[in-house]
Amino acid sequence: MSEEIAFKSPDGLTLRAEAWGNVNDEPVLLLHGGGQTRHAWAATAATLADEGWRAISLDLRGHGESDWCPRGDYGHPAFAADVTAVAEALPSPPVLVGASLGGMSSLFALGYAQAEGRPTPGSALVLVDIATRMEMGGAQRIMNFMKQKPDGFKDLEEVADAIATYNPHRKKPSNLEGLKKNLRLHEDGRYRWHWDPAFVEGRLGPDRSHILRDLDNAARGLSIPTLLVRGRMSDLLSQEGADEFLAQVPHAQFVDVSGAGHMVAGDQNDLFTRSVLDFLTREVRDKPSKTG
Repeated sequence: MSEEIAFKSPDGLTLRAEAWGNVNDEPVLLLHGGGQTRHAWAATAATLADEGWRAISLDLRGHGESDWCPRGDYGHPAFAADVTAVAEALPSPPVLVGASLGGMSSLFALGYAQAEGRPTPGSALVLVDIATRMEMGGAQRIMNFMKQKPDGFKDLEEVADAIATYNPHRKKPSNLEGLKKNLRLHEDGRYRWHWDPAFVEGRLGPDRSHILRDLDNAARGLSIPTLLVRGRMSDLLSQEGADEFLAQVPHAQFVDVSGAGHMVAGDQNDLFTRSVLDFLTREVRDKPSKTG
C-alpha cells in the first residue's frame, strides 16, 4: 500500500508525492523524467519497499498533481532547489534516483550543495539514461513528442497511438485505463498531458554552455556512491556519453540495460529495479554513510 504525501518548494509550490514502505526505513527519492509523473516509478517503488526501503516518488513542479509555477520557472536551478528541499524534509539524506530531467535535477542539486559548502542532499545517486552529455537528436525527439497535439487527444486510443509512435519497441497496452494517470480530461472532453505547457518553452535553447559547465562541475565533485543506468537502445545517452561520465566519475558503476530505450524503467522494469537494488545493497546498505 502507498500513501500520498506533500512537500513545499522553496518558492511555495505544493509538490505531491506517493510513498511506499515503512517511514523509518532508509529513504529513496524517485524523480521522473520530463513529461512523466510519479506513477512512472510505481512498480519500482513497490519493490523497493518490499526490500526494506522507504520509496518516495515525487511529481516534479509543473507535472502530475504538483503545482504549476505561475511564473513559468522551470529552469534547472528551480528543479534542483525542489530536490534539495524535499531531501532536507526527510529524516535522512535519501538515495536520489533520477531519470532524464529528474537525474539532471539531482546532479545539479548535489553540485550546487558542494559549491556552496552545504551538506550533501543525497546518500547515493542513480542516474537513469542521463549524464553530462546528451544526444541533441534524441532530446529534440522528446520535445517534439511533448509539443504535439496542443489541442489535446480525442480519446485514449489516440493517446496510445502517439506513445506507440514514439516508443515503437514497447508493446501497446491492451487496457488503456492506466494512461489516465498521465493525462488531464478537460471540460472540452479532450485529454491533455499532465504537465504545464510552459515547461517545454525554450528548453533546448542555443546557449547551453553554462548548463554543460555546471553538469561537468557537479559530476567531477561527486563523492557519494553513483550508478549510471543506460538503455542500450537510447537515442539520448550514447555509449560515448556514458564513457565520458564514467571518466569524470571514476568511482561510478555502470549498467547497460538491453531491450530498453530512454524510458528504461518502463521498458525493462524488472531488470532496471534489480540493478538498482543490487547497487543499493552493495554501496549503501552494507557501507557506512558518506554524506556530509
